[in-house]
Amino acid sequence: MHTFPERDCLVSLSLTKRVPPNTSIVKETMAHETAIPSFSKNAMILDSPEPPSVWKEVTGTVKNALIPRGDKPFSPLSFFLSCIKGLFPVLQWGRSYNLKSFRSDFMAGLTLASLGIPQSIGYANLAKLDPQYGLYTSVVPPLIYAVMGSSREIAIGPVAVVSLLLSSMIQNIVDPTADPDTYLKLVFTVTFLTGIFQASFGLLRLGFLVDLLSHAAIVGFMAGAAIVIGLQQLKGLLGLGHFTNNTDVISVIKAVSSAVHQPWHSGNFLIGCSFLILILATRFIARRNKKYFWLSAIAPLLSVILSTLIVFITKADKHGVKIIQHVHGGLNPSSAKQIQLTQPYLAECAKIAIVCAVIALTEAIAVGRSFASVRGYRLDGNKEMMAMGFMNVAGSLSSCYVATGSFSRSAVNFSAGCKTAVSNIVMAATVFLALQLFTRLLYYTPVAILASIILSALPGLIDFKEAMSIWKVDKMDFVICLGAFLGVLFGSVEIGLSIAIIISFAKIIIRAIRPRMEVLGRIEGTEIFCSIRQFPMAIQTQSVLVIRMDSSFLCFVNANFIRERIIRWVTEARDTIIEKAGDKLESVIIDMSSMSIHFIYIFNSIFFLLKIFQIINSSCYAFPSDVTSIDTSGLSTLEEIHKELVFLNLQVINEIIFSTKTFKWKRNKDCNFYLFFFFSSHLPPIIINQN
Repeated sequence: MHTFPERDCLVSLSLTKRVPPNTSIVKETMAHETAIPSFSKNAMILDSPEPPSVWKEVTGTVKNALIPRGDKPFSPLSFFLSCIKGLFPVLQWGRSYNLKSFRSDFMAGLTLASLGIPQSIGYANLAKLDPQYGLYTSVVPPLIYAVMGSSREIAIGPVAVVSLLLSSMIQNIVDPTADPDTYLKLVFTVTFLTGIFQASFGLLRLGFLVDLLSHAAIVGFMAGAAIVIGLQQLKGLLGLGHFTNNTDVISVIKAVSSAVHQPWHSGNFLIGCSFLILILATRFIARRNKKYFWLSAIAPLLSVILSTLIVFITKADKHGVKIIQHVHGGLNPSSAKQIQLTQPYLAECAKIAIVCAVIALTEAIAVGRSFASVRGYRLDGNKEMMAMGFMNVAGSLSSCYVATGSFSRSAVNFSAGCKTAVSNIVMAATVFLALQLFTRLLYYTPVAILASIILSALPGLIDFKEAMSIWKVDKMDFVICLGAFLGVLFGSVEIGLSIAIIISFAKIIIRAIRPRMEVLGRIEGTEIFCSIRQFPMAIQTQSVLVIRMDSSFLCFVNANFIRERIIRWVTEARDTIIEKAGDKLESVIIDMSSMSIHFIYIFNSIFFLLKIFQIINSSCYAFPSDVTSIDTSGLSTLEEIHKELVFLNLQVINEIIFSTKTFKWKRNKDCNFYLFFFFSSHLPPIIINQN
């Protein structure tokens, strides 16, 4: 039999002080348990001090957040140095950086640039910006992140989903074709506000705002966005001159069907599909053989070079093949004067910035944590938010749009053997050299090749296995995933996100109002108590009803539901026991410990109760060890349950108030009972009621 010192301590106290001589069974049951601690320790446990006040909790939280912990006395200088080290992680890992690590980072950075240059140009086209703005975004933000970020593998730059967000939401305010200058100003303004929001989230530790989008919502949103992005690339792949600005699938299908009757050149489709097959083939080879990961990394850049040469040699641009033409080179120009922080567009830009901030942070932190878990280190979410925020603020001042961590480029960076964030510096330097020297060579680059590069990156955004896993684990989560997917696909990006958030909050409210409640039984031959609904083979203990409530709080939103469910089950159990066995319901055990599936290793505790049953007529046992919040409505509900069970001729305890910090217990004036609390995360308090 398992021994529980906490239980022995408290039971012995009650037995010593209050149990009459006829409780020999209890003493006999406890005789073989562990030694009994002293009375003073027992009294100390029962007479616990009052919890700290709200003011002390608030000031303590602020102090722990701002003042570094440790045994050293606080001083302004140490506080300043701690803040600097926290803000610039490069000051910590830079001390041990060596030439061997630089060689690995240098090769990883070059490999990263070979993939990032063509992708940056393509994503700028997706954001309805000139190609150079995508290259600008791959220069300044990676440099800022390299000294402020805490991830070693994440690759910074423009990404497909954020580019789609910007183009689809800003074009509702200003048409990029009719007024490109105002559109560009709004892009820089949104980028600046996005950085402000991200830095504020990290500084004020508001990371929970990112969690408003659940994992299921992100899976559905990414899949829907991938399909929308793919449909948008039909314009470049087919060389269409006129195309819809709407992102929903119905509008895109209508635009494609109407474009069939327009003149279009098959050379665009031939070039785009040929190199799309080439990129996908190299990616397939790289997945089958990890040694050839570099092949898939250089395939987009190789495709750009070959397609540009083909168009230049054959003069295909004279025969209908669309090219990107002039690309501005040189250092990032300043865009500080183009940021518009005044009306009439400030409110709309702020709304777009909040959405972009949350999506960008969600993607970047998810990517960073996935690789950090592989390398065995912890990623600080708050530091990541501040790093992302500062790099986007700096980017908005240097002609960049919103940048974040890219999963495809981060995977290449990881496979290339990067050691630190120096690989981002090497990539940024390579892109800068390309802006200085090679932008003129991009004049004959076909638009179709940019569409094929974007299309090749989309399969990684659609995760069928994860969607099926969500369906198997939680059907409500799958509804959230499906709602985000269909909302993006048939509505817009904003509609998809809104649907996902609304369903997520509805799920929380429903589970709060109607918490799951189960009748428990024991699996024969084991010490496991579990739900008889989920495990029909579980056997209910005769004359005992065990009920579990899966909720961490008992308050006004769920109190009435819980009361009605408990009374109904008690009534049904009493009638069933009388009809089948001719016996009567003696005890009701209410488990409020919020254990998710079953009781493990408490069979001996229940066995102890069953021995106590020999000296009691009827009683109620409450297990409120993990119900951490009970409001006045919850207390009223407990009183109502007490009255109704008394009306059903079941003697119960009058009142229990129990939380993680304090508890009170009162003696029932109508009956002679004994109250035992078991302080253990695996054991509930036991209430013994004896006539």
